Amino acid sequence: MDYKVEVLNKQELFREEINYIKNERIRESAKVLVGLIPDYFFFEAASSTGKYHSLFSNGEAGLLRHVKVAVRFAKEILSTKTFNESYTSDEIDLIYLALIMHDSVKRGDNEKYTRFDHPILASNLIRDNKSKLKLRDDEIDLLCSMIETHMGEWVNDYRGNKVLEPPVNKYQKFVHLCDYLSSKKFIDVKFDEDNNIIG
Repeated sequence: MDYKVEVLNKQELFREEINYIKNERIRESAKVLVGLIPDYFFFEAASSTGKYHSLFSNGEAGLLRHVKVAVRFAKEILSTKTFNESYTSDEIDLIYLALIMHDSVKRGDNEKYTRFDHPILASNLIRDNKSKLKLRDDEIDLLCSMIETHMGEWVNDYRGNKVLEPPVNKYQKFVHLCDYLSSKKFIDVKFDEDNNIIG
């Protein structure tokens, strides 16, 4: 597919979500990582069949909208004292970044279909570029672990082989929850012409 790469400003497309991140060091790292997301991500639907995602995730830029909604779920939930007190400010920033990046390499190296191991591929993208980031090793480990486990209980590929690990801690489970909610068909989110959430 021929993408409109010359007009693609990846950081601008995630401007609102990146700005949720309070720590300047983590926010700058987020900008670097968003710049490394493959171009196809910004044009693809969240699912080639539409079977596992909501209507707003279909069509051009559906994957981008799915990710934006997952990040927005995190922001809304973490704005409550009930959940906010369970995490430090930097941990919340890393949750936002994990959700921004969780499906960033969904079709691998621009392959035709979703790669089941895409959580591992996204984690590898981050680890392979750690020298460009302002994140400590422990932050990269936490970030990558949240991404690697975002599929929740769905850890076996189409042949029944265990490829992924399930979430086991509060960080991993929270990221999975936001991704899971964003994929539900009964969720109806409105977007403007620039794929920003309305409301």
